[in-house]
Amino acid sequence: MTDSLESWTDGTTKAAIVEFVERVTDPQRPEFVEPAARVAVFDNDGTLWCEKPMPIQLDFTIRRLAEMAEHDPSLRTQQPWQAAYTHDMKWLGAAVVKHYHGDDDDLKLLMGAVVRAFDEVTVEDYDARVTAFFDSSSHPTLGRSYRGCGYTPMTELLAYLNTHGFTTYIASGGDRDFMRPVAEGLYGVPPERVIGSALGLTYRADDRGNQLLYKAAMDFFDDGPEKPVRIWSRIGRRPIVSVGNSNGDLPMLAFSELPDKPALRVIVLHDDADREFDYVAGAEDLLARAHKDGWTIASMKNDWRDVFAPDPQ
Repeated sequence: MTDSLESWTDGTTKAAIVEFVERVTDPQRPEFVEPAARVAVFDNDGTLWCEKPMPIQLDFTIRRLAEMAEHDPSLRTQQPWQAAYTHDMKWLGAAVVKHYHGDDDDLKLLMGAVVRAFDEVTVEDYDARVTAFFDSSSHPTLGRSYRGCGYTPMTELLAYLNTHGFTTYIASGGDRDFMRPVAEGLYGVPPERVIGSALGLTYRADDRGNQLLYKAAMDFFDDGPEKPVRIWSRIGRRPIVSVGNSNGDLPMLAFSELPDKPALRVIVLHDDADREFDYVAGAEDLLARAHKDGWTIASMKNDWRDVFAPDPQ
């Protein structure tokens, strides 16, 4: 079996991945899994691309919230518009961390603003806004374009699984339609295999044509216990490979288990302050479960030769 995980250092983590793939793709072995059942799901923020000092989508969103506050001064004293308008990254980042610890008070404020931010926007206009954002925006501290913030070892892992008959999906708490315009170019995952949170949609046929528009309501928030629900709803199969990095991914990884089928769970550990970031906040429960049940932990510092590829922009 060809080993194409070039950015992974030789060691127990890489060996666990290769050995698992060998077991489930060899028809002569008892753990053989038919190609149709070789489903792999990946979280996105912090798993496939950088999520610090804030998720990339949050940067996209707060620019829109700041724009709204610029035109409506009454929003400047209300969170999260106040944080967006004053560039209070601490409040915004803390809202995400608090969510991973079970406190959603600030996240509810943020989500309430998000649905207002894109109300009445067509799906094509939203796609164009996302594409323009990735074409022109850079990470605030890494000195890289956002298109250059995907993790090379994870892109290799996606390709490695695809080569060996797996169907790979993104199952993220992030917005499905924020990831779709760039996921295929960054990861080789086409739009129809992106599962994520979603704003409500409505169809309108009028003198401007047949339009699909976002409305000021969440359809669903794909995180925590909702992840297995969305995975089953979209795929109709339990994954046998699942990869994540935070407490919100724990139900997804736990769902990747049946008594009669093998499963591989991989946790991305952010422990490389020199090349990326070093943190475990929001991942404590996931790491405890991984240590308890012997799930595979991929250390960014020790298991990855490279974190990022040369910046495409």
